[in-house]
Amino acid sequence: MRYEVPIWEKSNLNLEEAAGYFNIGINKLRELTDSESCTFVLWCGNKRLIKRKALDEYLKKIYSI
Repeated sequence: MRYEVPIWEKSNLNLEEAAGYFNIGINKLRELTDSESCTFVLWCGNKRLIKRKALDEYLKKIYSI
């Protein structure tokens, strides 16, 4: 049995989900999360997950990306 959790309830999103949720391109998300000082990325092996609330807070503080 597989459970589907709505995106707005997930704490971590994959790149495709984050791109759709925040309306930001996948390549731009990759560029933002490549930095080691990025506070809203969680690495699970080679998989990059976006911390939804942390990215939301980051986007509230900046003017442009």
